[in-house]
Amino acid sequence: IPQEIQKTIDVVDIFRRSEDVSPIVDQAIQLKQKFGRPLVVWMQLDIVNQAAAEKAKQAGLQVVMDKCLMKEHLHRRT
Repeated sequence: IPQEIQKTIDVVDIFRRSEDVSPIVDQAIQLKQKFGRPLVVWMQLDIVNQAAAEKAKQAGLQVVMDKCLMKEHLHRRT
């Protein structure tokens, strides 16, 4: 993650296979500890990793799994 944007990230939106999620969540946790953000880890459709989700929750992050961010955004706007 580029250093110049690390302080401003609200959502880490993950487009990787489920088994590849843990290192990304670890990075999100490090940023949360350092900057108080991100607030949310979002795993896109068909991406589920319970262990990584639990780790993120314990670090104070909100977690969404197996949902499309765009679809959820559009659904909430209507």
